This record gives sequence, structure tokens and C-alpha cells, in this order.
Amino acid sequence: MTTRYIEPKSATTVFNQVVAKLTKLGFSVWGSRVLSVRGRKSGELRSVPVNLLELDGEQYLVAPRGVTQWVRNLRAAGEGQLRVGRRVEEFTFVELGDDEKPAILRPYLKRWKFEVGVFFDGVDAKASDEKLREIAPGYPIFRITVR
Repeated sequence: MTTRYIEPKSATTVFNQVVAKLTKLGFSVWGSRVLSVRGRKSGELRSVPVNLLELDGEQYLVAPRGVTQWVRNLRAAGEGQLRVGRRVEEFTFVELGDDEKPAILRPYLKRWKFEVGVFFDGVDAKASDEKLREIAPGYPIFRITVR
């Protein structure tokens, strides 16, 4: 099986820059955070806006474009930071197995389909559990624990 990754288009890059700037200024856009993680090769801090899903007292990061650079870096670093304005929270994580993902994908799609739906090939929050389980391998999901 090939690793699923959708490279960002220029419109996505511009959108991400705007969201990141607003989030760094303290304006969370629909739950946005700026994720910072050490680059696995450079060791430099890399940042990207992400949607933080809060569900049943837990927090999750979903990678709608698949195994992106931030996913690879997070896996290598084992920890990261989330920022809104001046508030920075350091966290560790557990990556979810595919069988756990439908319970997270459904509320994630319900909240952010307008923004990330294009990365889900027509699958939305109303999809069956079977369909969500079928697509689960292509969407890394991390349950984070703030330190």
C-alpha cells in the first residue's frame, strides 16, 4: 500500500498562512492552533496551522492530507507545541490505530468539512462506520496530552 499524501496547492498555502498569522495573534479560527514541531532532518522548529478537535475530554489532531511533513516530523520528534496567541502548550501524543479512527473522523468532518472536505473524496460525517474504517489508513490521527 502506498502512503497517502496530498501536496498543498498554492491556494491552500495562502489560506494556511492567513490562518497561522491570525492564530499567532490570538484569534483561533474554528479551533485552529499553530502546531510547531522539530524537523526530523534539520532540527529546526517547523510550524503549520492545524484544527484541534476536542471530544469527550480528549484532544486530537487529524491529518486530512495524509502523511504530511508535520506528521513525519511529529512521529520522529515524539512531542510538539500548540499555540494560540502567546499561549503555548507542549504535548506528547499517541497515534490512533485504524479501528479507533471512525469515532474521531465523524466529528472532525462534521465540524470542518467546509474546509477539509476536498481531501476526503466525497466522504462526510454521514458516512457509515464501515466507510470511515475503509478510509482510516489514509488519515493519521493523534490523541494529544498537554504537559
